[in-house]
Amino acid sequence: MSGLVIALRKDLLLQWRGRLQIVAVFAFGAAALLLFSFAVGPDSLALRQHAAGFLWLALLLASTLSLAESFEHELEDRAIEGLLLLPAGPRALYYGKAIANWTQLALLGVALVPVMVVLYDAGTTRLLPLLGIILLGTAGLSAPGTLYAAMTAQARARQALLPLLLFPLVVPVLLAAVKATSLVILGDPMGQLRPWTTLLGLFCVVHVSLCGLLFGRVVEDG
Repeated sequence: MSGLVIALRKDLLLQWRGRLQIVAVFAFGAAALLLFSFAVGPDSLALRQHAAGFLWLALLLASTLSLAESFEHELEDRAIEGLLLLPAGPRALYYGKAIANWTQLALLGVALVPVMVVLYDAGTTRLLPLLGIILLGTAGLSAPGTLYAAMTAQARARQALLPLLLFPLVVPVLLAAVKATSLVILGDPMGQLRPWTTLLGLFCVVHVSLCGLLFGRVVEDG
């Protein structure tokens, strides 16, 4: 546990020092939401109906920018090899990095919600369920995203290679998150929110568990 705390503290500190990059990622996500609204047109009903899908697409696209650079500092002077020699173990290093990435993606998702509300007229008073869905959905993105970021860290085209590997894997997470978010925004007369949220949580548990087991082999082989 102490190794996990140390790894998490290190990654959070690095993210804080690179907070200008976080602002740039948010600007990219907001710009994506704006462009999606142009694609739909001035139809307010259609904008509101598609708001949840566009929110998660913008978050997914923006997340690849931060995930692709999440191992940049570890690759400098081959620092990742030194980290693997610590008694913490590769699994603690993975979960520290994954939690840090999850924190950043969750904050990004929360920050994009007001942009969605303004552009798509998709306001809702069910803020706690929406926050829970964002936390689960971003966990489902950050877990495999961290693993694939480690796999592609040494590739020259890692910013292009990471989405090619990540997007097919997170399709179930994306579908469940979009459906649950849409039910929060548009209403849930049939009581479908709980099954979709449960499904989203199951995807998160599977990704977090499997990626934690595979991380050691990925970094050792790399």
